[in-house]
This record gives sequence, structure tokens and C-alpha cells, in this order.
Amino acid sequence: QVQVVEYGGGLAQPGESLNLSCTARGSVFRINKMAWFRQAPGKQRELVASMTNGNTNYTDAVKGRFTISSGNTKGTAWLQMRDLKPEDTAVYYCNAQTTAGSMVIDECWGPGTQATVTS
Repeated sequence: QVQVVEYGGGLAQPGESLNLSCTARGSVFRINKMAWFRQAPGKQRELVASMTNGNTNYTDAVKGRFTISSGNTKGTAWLQMRDLKPEDTAVYYCNAQTTAGSMVIDECWGPGTQATVTS
């Protein structure tokens, strides 16, 4: 069993930065992919960034502004968000996965943390 929790988020003005962190506990040895998703009010949850085997992937809307990184301990991840825009306002979720190729064998979600960008 794996439990995931996010930290960070909060309130920022346009152009400012926020940092999110994620920690997974439990059977983390099986985790080989970490991802951040977000869900804005009235919209579907979308992938923001992911990292596996050192390779990163970003949705176009955040490229050049957000950076995903992971620690030496499996199941830890950070999302550095710079030059924030009001459209970045959303609940951000950390997702820890066990994958085999493109197949997701297991995954665990955190409860989410709110990030609000407003002037």
C-alpha cells in the first residue's frame, strides 16, 4: 500500500512562484513514475508534468515555466512553478505510479493541494 500527500500551494500573484512537494509512504520501492496533475473548476483533470527514469514530460501550457524533479528517495517529487498565470489556478494532485512500459500497473493519488493565482 502506498499513501501520497502533497505540500505547498497557496496564493500567489501573476508572475510569482509557488513550489509543491510530494511524498509517498509505504511500498515505495515499486514506484517508477511520478506525475503532477491539476484540475481547475469546471474542467477535467489534466496532466501537468511527469518524470520517469530521469525523463520529463510537460503539458504545453507550462513548458518553460514549471519544473518537475524527484529526490533520491523513491516516491518524492517537487513541482516548481514560476511565472504563474491566473489560468494555473487549480487543485494540484501528485500521482505515484508503478509502470511496465506504457502500462500503469498501480497508482496512488494524493488528496490535492490548492494553488490560486490572482491579483
